[in-house]
Amino acid sequence: MVGKTCLLITYTQNEFPLEYIPTVFDNHACNISVDNKEYSLTLWDTAGQEDYERLRPLSYPNTSCFLLCYSISSRASFENIKSKWWPEIRHFSNNVPVVLVGTKLDLRIAGSEKFVTNAEGRRLRKEIHAHALVECSAKSKVNLEAVFEEAVRAVEKKPKSKVNLEAVFEEAVRAVEKKPKSSPRKCTFL
Repeated sequence: MVGKTCLLITYTQNEFPLEYIPTVFDNHACNISVDNKEYSLTLWDTAGQEDYERLRPLSYPNTSCFLLCYSISSRASFENIKSKWWPEIRHFSNNVPVVLVGTKLDLRIAGSEKFVTNAEGRRLRKEIHAHALVECSAKSKVNLEAVFEEAVRAVEKKPKSKVNLEAVFEEAVRAVEKKPKSSPRKCTFL
């Protein structure tokens, strides 16, 4: 368990859940002020279990930012970022900003090899070109705001695509001019 659901519930409801409830798909909404601007967030909590691998990518379209989470107390979850989650989101949603999030900061014991270090997290952040690394604890409410502030900043920092409307219009006119006078109609039943 990485702690994604606890992170979201604690952040949006200001209450740490005491019982584990496995998530299939859930969403949370909240407002946040970042750099003196107000934002409305819709946060999608997706299932990490293999049973939902085919459903999970359905939540990816129109995603503004991914929060890739690992537990500081679980090397396996950290390694999954690079081997599973990063390749998956690049495949389905290339060019969407990422914030790398280390959860369960309150469990880290300094010097223990069992725990993922901040230096390891920083190296992975650079490797996957994440906007930021934020280590947090839902239980002790450390850096929860920072996770979502960095997500907003990542979205705001992303260059907006510039559409050349004149070129789009000209291409549409050319397509209409090339179209045969009577074209067959097609209907597909799936």
